[in-house]
Amino acid sequence: MITRLKGCPVNRALPVVRLRVPTDEDAVAWHRIFDHPDVMEFQGHRSAELSVYEELTARQRRHDAEHGFCLWTMLDRDDRVIGFTGAQPWPADWGPKGEIEIGWRLGREHWGQGYVTAAAQMTLERVRAAGVPTVVAMVDAQNARSIAVTRRLGMRLAEVFTSPEGKREGHCYRLDLQPR
Repeated sequence: MITRLKGCPVNRALPVVRLRVPTDEDAVAWHRIFDHPDVMEFQGHRSAELSVYEELTARQRRHDAEHGFCLWTMLDRDDRVIGFTGAQPWPADWGPKGEIEIGWRLGREHWGQGYVTAAAQMTLERVRAAGVPTVVAMVDAQNARSIAVTRRLGMRLAEVFTSPEGKREGHCYRLDLQPR
């Protein structure tokens, strides 16, 4: 079965993508592929230290063990690390506390090929199977690419907010996964 992007030409199929629980080695890969100003534009405009990714991958392994989902490492058809996507409990003291957030980050060279949409759809299937009733996506209001992904996933704008850290306008998108 071929999955197609909503709103894209009928001949554009989603690429093959695989998700796995992040390994220690993935921290190094994430550090390398996210070290680009375009990738970090909505993540504080600067690259993170390797230690940030080491802590993040370790935390995601814990999330997977505890919840059955996490921010998974995204691999292309050749098993190259190209980014991450997945779900985790919202980590901040503000916003949708107690809710499950889906998110993604992709290496710059892989943008515009449908990887995030394909992987995010897989994420939704996995969190739905884990019994999660609703997910949110917290997106910078200027991040047109991520907003487009939320639309392809069928998410609806639920709230407009100002982030306390960067004082930037953001959007909270929501999607019900379980029938009511």
